[in-house]
Amino acid sequence: MARHATRGRGWVWAAAWLLAGCASYDGYTLVPGRSTADEVRSTMGVPSQTLSREGDSLWYYSRGPLGFHVFVVRIAPDGVMRSIEQRLTLENVQRVVPGTSTREDVRELFGPPFVVSELPRLQREVWEYQLRDVTFRWKLWLQFSSDGVVREVLQMRHPDEDPAPRSWR
Repeated sequence: MARHATRGRGWVWAAAWLLAGCASYDGYTLVPGRSTADEVRSTMGVPSQTLSREGDSLWYYSRGPLGFHVFVVRIAPDGVMRSIEQRLTLENVQRVVPGTSTREDVRELFGPPFVVSELPRLQREVWEYQLRDVTFRWKLWLQFSSDGVVREVLQMRHPDEDPAPRSWR
């Protein structure tokens, strides 16, 4: 009987370890106006991208490997965190304007893409992102022309969301 009790404790420790690893996923313990850049880095790790905007540093945390979330932490010049937000949202997709938005605009909005591919015949570069809303997961493809301008925005439900095809008899 003692062996079973020990085995049960092992599962408890493993679950606690996994939950502790997830605690830094979205930085929920960080407090805007109080948490420091060092606390952000120790909580969330090394950012996947950094940008400077209006004197502040923007730290991008792409979460994946499937990449359904990108958290952006804004650090003030004094090293204090101003804000943290999840950028891969349907609302932010609406901010991408074909013919107007650029690679730099998209990179600032969403951070690094999940996948980059080429469409040689169209002379387009395609950035792929994945996002989720309350109900569905989505795939987002942004096509850029050689001048770095968004030419097409394609958004579709994630293929895993569709029911299995019916067999026809």
